[in-house]
Amino acid sequence: MPLLATKYFGTVPYQSTDVFHFPEGLPAFDQENSFVLIDMPARRPLVFLQSAARADLCFIALPVLVIDPEYELSVSIEDLSSLKMELGRQPRIGSEVLALALLSIQEGLPATANLLAPIAVNLGNRMAVQAIRCDFRYSHRHAVPGLAREEAC
Repeated sequence: MPLLATKYFGTVPYQSTDVFHFPEGLPAFDQENSFVLIDMPARRPLVFLQSAARADLCFIALPVLVIDPEYELSVSIEDLSSLKMELGRQPRIGSEVLALALLSIQEGLPATANLLAPIAVNLGNRMAVQAIRCDFRYSHRHAVPGLAREEAC
C-alpha cells in the first residue's frame, strides 16, 4: 500500500481508489492534479483532500448533502466532458458523483461551505473538477452551523 506524506496527519497509507485526478487542477492551484481523499472515522462527516504532491496543501470538505439534503448539482458541459460523463444530463450525487463542499474555517469566524463551486468526482473513473455554477442559487459562503474550528482541525 502506498504512503503519503502530509503536514497535518503524518504519513498516511492510501489506496488507488482514494486518489482523485483533476485534469485542470483547482482554481488558484492549477498545478495540483492529484488529491487523496482522507476519511477519518473520528472526524466524519468531514473529509480531507490532501494534495499528492504537496504535504502542506490539504482542504477540509463536507459532502454537499450533509449541508443541504436538497442540494441540486449543476455541472457545465465542459466540466461534464472533463469528468468523462454523459453530456445531456446532470449526474446523480451518490451513485454517479461524489459532491464535496470545501470549507473555510477561520478562527473567530463561523465556518462556511462553498456550495457555489463544489468538488465533483466521477465515482467510475475518479476524475474530478471544481464545478463552478453559472447561477447564484447557492453561496460560496454558506453557513455551516454547529461546526467549530476545533472539530475540523
